Amino acid sequence: MPGKDLLKILFVINPVSGGNKTDWEPLIREYFEKLDFTIEIFKLTGSNDSVQIKHLIEKSGPGKVVAVGGDGTVSLIAKILLRSDIALGILPAGSANGMATELGISPVPHLAMDVIINGTIKNADVIRINGDQISLHLSDIGLNARLIKNFDNGKIRGKLGYAKVVLKTLWKRTRMKVHIMIDGQEIVQDAEMVVIANASRYGTGAVINPEGNLYDGHFEVVIMRKLALSELFKMWFRFRPFDPAKMKVFPATSVTIQTTRKVHFQVDGEYMGKVDAVNAEILAGKLKLIVP
Repeated sequence: MPGKDLLKILFVINPVSGGNKTDWEPLIREYFEKLDFTIEIFKLTGSNDSVQIKHLIEKSGPGKVVAVGGDGTVSLIAKILLRSDIALGILPAGSANGMATELGISPVPHLAMDVIINGTIKNADVIRINGDQISLHLSDIGLNARLIKNFDNGKIRGKLGYAKVVLKTLWKRTRMKVHIMIDGQEIVQDAEMVVIANASRYGTGAVINPEGNLYDGHFEVVIMRKLALSELFKMWFRFRPFDPAKMKVFPATSVTIQTTRKVHFQVDGEYMGKVDAVNAEILAGKLKLIVP
């Protein structure tokens, strides 16, 4: 890549994130019009986006690239910037803003943009999954991934939609037998959900991994043996920690998870289909992240 220009910022907007409730482009242009920054805006189309973004970065050499969208948009940009000296910023504009919630980035547009200008740049860990996927936040197999699939397929949005999805998913809940190798340690367990956790909490604020730290050089594997209805509502509605008696947490730099049947799988809020094996390893400090 060419030498980066700290006064150049590339904003990558997902125009369909969060139901497109906010028109971010005029807000961004108004905020930066009196500042000594050169900004460029690219809107995702869903066709060849990564190639076009890489071309823009090569051409203009921005010092910062800002993902304007939800966790899927953040992951897309993170994969492009991995191991580079360009910093990733986040403007939370999605229906799922887990990373922004984790970092304490305000959903109020001008406060989020203040972080892009005045925030600190830290070297964050990411998790490489199955060789070619990147997770910054939380990935899991089992019950929560099925909830995400059901919600994506549902017609009702908001809390009412979530409530209906929770009840539907609970009605068809099943446990799975998992065979897990964590840095050479073997665990065989029946579980309803297994989480590969770089961060501490879901986008709702529910704490799944109290030890989560984006900068500590490892992640956690969280095994949820049984999720009561009260625990599920913590995940989706109530901003409280889970019951530690119902889960086990293991620090890891690498993990292999195998299941006896195919189960639902999600990465940073994006449903990935069904799998019977997941491999993950830490990439310590490989992403420059703009934080408050």
